[in-house]
Amino acid sequence: MVAEHMGAEHGVGSRACAVAVICFALAVTGALVTPAAAVPPPSAALNSTDAILKWINNYRHKPDPDGLPVVVRALSAMQSFKDAESSGPYIGFIAGVLGDNPARAETLVAKMLPIDPADHWVLARAIVYSGLPDWKMLLATFVDRMPTRRAMIDQYLDGKLPTLAQIDYQAVKPGMLDKIKATLHLDKDRKKAVALEPSPELIDVLWGNYLATGGYAPIEHVIKLLPLTNDKDNVDNLTTGSAAKFTLASNAVRDTQLLALLKWSVKSQPKEIALVLDDVIQTAETVDTVHMRKESLAAIEELKEKGPNSKRELSGWGQVGSGALSMGCVVAAATGQIELGIPCVIGGAAYTAGLQYMTH
Repeated sequence: MVAEHMGAEHGVGSRACAVAVICFALAVTGALVTPAAAVPPPSAALNSTDAILKWINNYRHKPDPDGLPVVVRALSAMQSFKDAESSGPYIGFIAGVLGDNPARAETLVAKMLPIDPADHWVLARAIVYSGLPDWKMLLATFVDRMPTRRAMIDQYLDGKLPTLAQIDYQAVKPGMLDKIKATLHLDKDRKKAVALEPSPELIDVLWGNYLATGGYAPIEHVIKLLPLTNDKDNVDNLTTGSAAKFTLASNAVRDTQLLALLKWSVKSQPKEIALVLDDVIQTAETVDTVHMRKESLAAIEELKEKGPNSKRELSGWGQVGSGALSMGCVVAAATGQIELGIPCVIGGAAYTAGLQYMTH
């Protein structure tokens, strides 16, 4: 989601066809805003992305759910939901506000409906991701008022699309037989469980949710993605794990509440996660994100030279070239080189790599 201009550190990734990396501007003020900071009223003053982002970043310190509809309508008018792959932070934020206000959720959604009908998918997904016990009932209540998204809504109601509670952390690595089957497409008829796959877009959603709630739940999800930093077989997983690690560290540099959450959490984590999280905490405390960035680059160089382990075992380099390039873009963006318009690839579409707060 949100790219942070921390002096010059952005986190961005890319997946799929060759495209110029798009630096998603939804980023929120990086300097930690104290709980006493005043939240600008949602009014005509929110006439720019910058003003809206400041409001969003301040929100968790002084929640103002009544301001959400005004913000969402303004974002829609600015065409901020036009690119589905860069809308994750907004979706996560809206979902977080709805989840924290169950008694007012229906009223809030009704007030957000007067937006471009093409943007109604954002509201539908936010309702699903809200975690409300009755999210299906709430979604069904508005299905007739969002006719352009009926097919999408029906799939959510039928359980064919995943909720935010259905994240596949891919903790279990496939064995050699599984790799062979996947390579030869022998398991293509096997029905996959409905789940959200790890991705920087997912990280965007989780950071947006944190900005709305200031709670541990979205951070816990990001933490569970950290073992992917050790995945040398899958480029997408390595990219996602690196994005999770970097955004946790860079945001914790400025957010003391977040840093405290990470220190509290590490005590109860399994060894595989604790080792990476310790590195995140150390990086945040010493403000040494440069070192972390160099480590990511080294991992990419290894992929460029040797290729993923499973690819070497089964079918050679495969997509290593494009994957390495895309991860290089994540790091290049983190160094502030995103302005150069470096082309990035990962066999999919362009996306942002994790939320970082923007310093204004």
